[in-house]
Order: sequence, then C-alpha cells, then structure tokens
Amino acid sequence: MDGQSAVMTVAKSEKRGQGRPADSGVGREVVLKTARRLVKEHPPARVTISMIAREAGVDPALVRYYFGDRSKLLLAVAESMLQETPRPKPGDIAPDAVIENSIRQTAKFTSSTKHIHRLMVDELAGSKTAEIGQRLGEMNLGAVQAFAELIARDDGATLRDINPLFLHVALLGLFDFFASAEPVVRHMVPEGTDMAALARGYEDFVADLVLNGVRAR
Repeated sequence: MDGQSAVMTVAKSEKRGQGRPADSGVGREVVLKTARRLVKEHPPARVTISMIAREAGVDPALVRYYFGDRSKLLLAVAESMLQETPRPKPGDIAPDAVIENSIRQTAKFTSSTKHIHRLMVDELAGSKTAEIGQRLGEMNLGAVQAFAELIARDDGATLRDINPLFLHVALLGLFDFFASAEPVVRHMVPEGTDMAALARGYEDFVADLVLNGVRAR
C-alpha cells in the first residue's frame, strides 16, 4: 500500500468512527427490544451495554450510537414499557371504573415487569444526568395529572376529594412488593399454592380496598 492509499484508509476509518458503526443489519428497535427483555429477566443492575450487545448480536458501539449511554438506554426501556399500558379516554367510562382500570393495569404491568420500579429507583432516579431525572419525573407526573383531572371532572359526584399523588404512589407500592418479592410471598402460603391464582385474588383485594376508599360516602 502506498502512502496516499494509507492516508485515505485512515481517513475513511476515522470518518466512520464519527458516525454509525459498521452496519450489522440490526436496527434501534431490535436493540431496544433486547434490552427490554433483559430488564424483565434480570435485576437492572446486572443489565449492561455489553450484555445487551451480546444478546442482540451487535457491537457495543452500535448500542452507544443509538442511545448514547446506559442511562439513556434504560430510560428508553422504561418509557417503552410504560407506553404499553393503555389508558381509557376521559368520558368513556365512569370515574370509579377508570380507577379500577388503572388498578388492573398496574397489577398486570407490575407482574409482567417485576423489575420496573428497581429500574426507576436504582438506575434512573439516581442518575447524574439532569435530563434523565426530569424525564423520569414527567413520566410519573403524567399518571398523577390524569388522576387529578379525573377527580376534578367528577367534582365529588362519585369520588372523594383524594390526593392524586397519594393514589398513584399507593397503587405502585401495593403491587410492587407482591411482584418483586414473590419468593417471600411464596414462603407465606402453603406449598403448592397456585401463585397465578393468588395474584388474581390479590388484585381483586386491592381493587376492592382502593375503590371503597375513593368512592364518595
């Protein structure tokens, strides 16, 4: 290779390094889907960029190209998971039915994504990046605001004047331990207990508990 060819080769290499890594045929959504699966299967602290890249069959540099760093990738995972939870449109159903739907959806979401709150608390809330903390707050405030608007529209007709923040936090807490600490719960029930049936029973219990607490007396 002559001197001019060598210079051209180095220049091309440097130019490629500033943009997208060598094309592997794997897009951003595949990387995100892989990261979501791993967060569901493992505690978030164990999910690294190297692990995600290995499972997706790509170079770690491609993961960083798409998401920047691990915190931003985990934020994208959390946002993607939360977007899967449907919310009824205002006015479609009665206010207490909207709250019951939120209870049921929280139960379903928490049981299928056992590590979501550890992801938010351990990995995202403690992030040194202000942007991530702000976005995390916005994600949760959306649910609080939805409850606030529901209570305001009802104007005491069927619901008590309850604190929407407390309602949101209560639902997260009521289901978080039951899902994330299932091995502990399992030791509190007879051997051979159908845990899926137990979870359904607990969901019904929480729905009854909360709805009787929020309905106007």
